[in-house]
Amino acid sequence: MRGRRGNDVGKRRDTVLLRTGRRAGLYGAVAAGGFRRYAAYGAATAAGVFTNTVFGFIVACTYMALWTERPGLGGYDLGQALAFVWVSQSMLAACALLGGGFQEEVQERIRTGDIAVDLYRPADLQLWWLAADLGRAAFQLVGRGAVPLVAGALVFPLALPADPQRWLLFLGSVLLGLVVSFALRWLLALSAFWLLDGSGVNLVAVVASVFFSGMLLPLTVFPGGFGELVRLLPWAAILQVPLDVLLGRHAGAAEVLRALGFQAVWALVLLGVGRLVQSAATRKVVVQGG
Repeated sequence: MRGRRGNDVGKRRDTVLLRTGRRAGLYGAVAAGGFRRYAAYGAATAAGVFTNTVFGFIVACTYMALWTERPGLGGYDLGQALAFVWVSQSMLAACALLGGGFQEEVQERIRTGDIAVDLYRPADLQLWWLAADLGRAAFQLVGRGAVPLVAGALVFPLALPADPQRWLLFLGSVLLGLVVSFALRWLLALSAFWLLDGSGVNLVAVVASVFFSGMLLPLTVFPGGFGELVRLLPWAAILQVPLDVLLGRHAGAAEVLRALGFQAVWALVLLGVGRLVQSAATRKVVVQGG
């Protein structure tokens, strides 16, 4: 009796492991497809690299003038401020701070009704699009991020760290930031179930992400209670936190873990809210006969 029960438990465990492995393989294939999809647009990538590089030069020159007048502004010296500019430019497309990514496509699929096909897939809708967006972000980091950063390093004195461990922590922080970025944009995509046209909410979201992520100015520049507030918002987890991890703004392992924990909490909260909204949206589709 005990032997039969042990065999049943073992079979169930093997079945769960097999299903888990298949799902991991499925989402891995979706991520690889997202990478290849954006890699196919060579001309668009080259145009994006050119735009990021030119914009980086403009912002870097502005920072040089500002930091010359206000040395140590926001707690950064000039080299750190310039590094902030060029690393943020390398992350710009990956984080989709100016739009892009998947949300417009999902909104269009909702408007046309093609989202019903997605709901019939034998895969989790949120995880499917998360995997696809991480694949897109991986290509954007390599395809549109490397060249502007190298160009900036050749012209400006960037205070980039030489410690490999700092870069590994930075990459982990970037991954968490990408998940937070996805979770915010997933909520934007789902809003189309009620708004049908997402262009307005997308525009508002771009303005918020540009201002509150630290893309234009580091969030440490903002004084008083307002500065403390913007550093607690989820957009700070996308750009400001990874850059502070890279530039060594967090002294000691405890502060680094606290920063990564801040990102992880926002990622979990926003993904959870996205689950709830997705469930409500799915019920709406069923009620409407979709």
